[in-house]
Amino acid sequence: MSRVHVGGLALEIHEPTGEPCGTVLLLHGIGGCADTFTGVAPRLAAAGWRAVAWDAPGYGESPDPGPGVVGDDSPGAYVNVVARLLTTLGIDRAHLAGVSWGGVIATHVAARRPELVAGLILIDSTRGSGTTKAKAAAMRGRVSELEQQGAEAFAARRAPRLLADGPEPAAAAEVERQMSAVRVSGYAGAAEMMAQSDTGPLLPTITAPTLVLVGDEDRVTGVEESRLLARAIPQACFGLVGRAGHAAVQERPAEVAAAMLAFLDRLLGKEAAR
Repeated sequence: MSRVHVGGLALEIHEPTGEPCGTVLLLHGIGGCADTFTGVAPRLAAAGWRAVAWDAPGYGESPDPGPGVVGDDSPGAYVNVVARLLTTLGIDRAHLAGVSWGGVIATHVAARRPELVAGLILIDSTRGSGTTKAKAAAMRGRVSELEQQGAEAFAARRAPRLLADGPEPAAAAEVERQMSAVRVSGYAGAAEMMAQSDTGPLLPTITAPTLVLVGDEDRVTGVEESRLLARAIPQACFGLVGRAGHAAVQERPAEVAAAMLAFLDRLLGKEAAR
């Protein structure tokens, strides 16, 4: 694994030993960072895929949103960041895998820039918080909570809800650690982007092969929201991750990686058959 800065963003890049089957861009959730995929990315690389996990603008080692990073907090601005990153990396098409907020970003990219997306994987994701005025207001209100409470107290209160009942202590500690490191600048940009997002009308237009995964105990976005995504996106596949909550990627990385690889392998088979 190498830690690099590309196009103003911090990335963790896991390279396979041979020629890669393709690139999977891993987009973390609103309370995460590139470390969200510590248990998944090496498994993808071991199976022959280049796995690139970003620190989103304002997260981890990436600079705060602003001119030259994210022009504004609109969904389109984050689409442009992803497109610019792929261009800078010299990647014509990538598989996008996003957790929660990261899945909303990936959905926008797949709908608005379909030529960039070879496959779409949505994990514990959603249409966004703009589906109702109340949800949008609640999302924007989180920023004030973070500012008033501080990241550590904010994480201590919110992180347990992301987990399944009886979580493994190491996974629970890591989820809270990542959330306690969020910065207001990054979180505020993400929250505003989510508040402006309702990808519902875009879902039927998505042409990329899609896998929707969700923890069977997800109490944040919920199983039914993921089922809705899978029904609305043409020919999407759906899978449950057992004994996992909203943080399924961190709670059950082996199971999530196995589901992702089975999906990616099927796509390779379809490409080879053409």
